[in-house]
Formats: sequence, C-alpha cells, structure tokens
Amino acid sequence: MGRGVVTVLLLAVAGATVFAIGLRVGSGRSAPGAAAPHPARDAGAAHAATYDLPAGPEAVVGPIDPPATAGDRPVTVAVADIVAPGAGGGRIALVIDDLGRELEPVRRLTALGVPVSYSVLPFESRTGEVVAALHGEQLEILLHLPMQAQGDADPGPGALYTNLGADDLRRRTARALDAVPGAVGVNNHMGSAFTADPAKMRPVLAEIGRRGLFFLDSRTSGRSVGYELARELGIPAAQRTVFLDNLDDRDAVAVQFAEVLQRARRDGAAIAIGHPYESTLEVLSELVPKALDAGYEFVPVSFLLERTALSGE
Repeated sequence: MGRGVVTVLLLAVAGATVFAIGLRVGSGRSAPGAAAPHPARDAGAAHAATYDLPAGPEAVVGPIDPPATAGDRPVTVAVADIVAPGAGGGRIALVIDDLGRELEPVRRLTALGVPVSYSVLPFESRTGEVVAALHGEQLEILLHLPMQAQGDADPGPGALYTNLGADDLRRRTARALDAVPGAVGVNNHMGSAFTADPAKMRPVLAEIGRRGLFFLDSRTSGRSVGYELARELGIPAAQRTVFLDNLDDRDAVAVQFAEVLQRARRDGAAIAIGHPYESTLEVLSELVPKALDAGYEFVPVSFLLERTALSGE
C-alpha cells in the first residue's frame, strides 16, 4: 500500500522566515487482514451529531455529519502565520474525547510523549479498563459527560436531557463521575441542546463544583452557556479553541492542527479537541514532534483554566 505525502508549509509571523514541515501520512487503510482501530466510529449513527454547527462566527467548527474519509491522494497545504523553529509558539492542550470503547488509542496517545487529557465516556463497554490504564500511567482524566443534542441523536447511556429536573440531573452527573474515578474535570459529549439551557446546566455545574472539578466547554454549539456559567459560579473553566477532526481525513486534520499552532502562537495558548480516529492518531504522531521542535509546549488542559468569575471582571 502506497503512502500519501502531505507537506504543510508554516510561514513565520516575524519577517519572511519559513518553517517547512514535511510529513508523510499513511493511506488510512489497514494492512491486509488487520482492521484499523476506529473506536469512535463504532458508536454508529449517534456519532453523526457529536458536534453541531455553532451559531456564532467561529472559524473552526465540529462535525455535523458523519466524518468523511479521504482517498489515497497527495495534498499540499500552505498555512501562514506560524512561528519559526525555536522561537517559541505558545501552549497547546490536546484533549481526546470518546474514550472508553478500546484500549489501543490510549497506548498510541501515550506514545506521543507529551501531555494529553483523556476524556472518557462513563458507561461504555471498556470504561473501567480505560480508566484503570490511565490511572496506571498517572494521566489526566476527564469525564466526557453525555448531554442532549439538537435533533434526535442518541448521546449514549446516562445522558442528561432538558426534560429532567434538577435533582435527577445532579444524580445522573454524580453517577457518571463515579463511573470515571479520578477525573479532574468534565467536558460535554454532544450537548448542543443541553448546554444552551442555563437552568439545566446550573445543577450539573453545581455537582462538578461541589467535587472541586473543572468544566471544559466543548462548544458543540455557539449557544452554549457552559463556560460563562461555570465562571459565574466560580468553577474553574475553559473552552475549546479548535476541533481537530471535523473531517476524518488526514489532510484535513493536518490543516486543523496547523490552525491550533496559529491560535497558540497568536493567543499564547490553544485547546484542541479530537477523537481516537486513525487519521487523527497518525497526524498527531507526525506533527507533535515537529511542533515541539518549533518551540511549542504541550500541557494538560487543567493548565489552561480560567478561574476568575465573570462578575469580578
């Protein structure tokens, strides 16, 4: 099987310095007789609505359709405004969602050799094994809390719905947290409908705050109030900057990773959310070392929390 070549040209912000990254990314197909690991896609049709189109003007959004796959084609992508090698480029937090169905993605992510925050679904077939493996490596764990999406997509077992009362929402949140022991924070799985409802988010955030955890708003909708409400309640919070794998396509993931670098360079830090797709894992294995060489720093997402309430600003 041939391997496609993707060249990402990173042009420096200062002057005409050019940082050229040559990366070789595989075709995305398995060797004969071997199935490529794709745990998130195994979730079936529910994955199609994992991320909904933000209502706001964000340039990088998450999938609103099932991830597309690319053929074996070489693509050259030019991305400007990225720092030159050795100049320092800001901090990057990588968050990988939808864990809990397979162990193999954990092994491949730990092999990157940089901090990654692992967000685990609470009631999947191998949630306990995945959490135990993460504990064994002393890695940062988040609860990936299923919440109601727009439309009829199924967020999965234990999901939070807007027709539930405050007590039920608190109990469901507590059960989900108990299923992922050692989680230091929570981010939403789906949730475009739920996170837009402050009355429903409040009891959920109250339970998160009661346990001394943080909330990462995945921003699956531009209408989400999660980040702002968490800060209002005095809960440490952050929000997603870029989705890595809007398209399950090696070249598209490479472009999104370059966007992460650009945002980190411009703003000092960026939070990238991805999934354990084969394309994502391949691109990260190629580009994370290049970003390190360029002076970027990878940190757990807990390093990038906002702790000041909105009322105090």
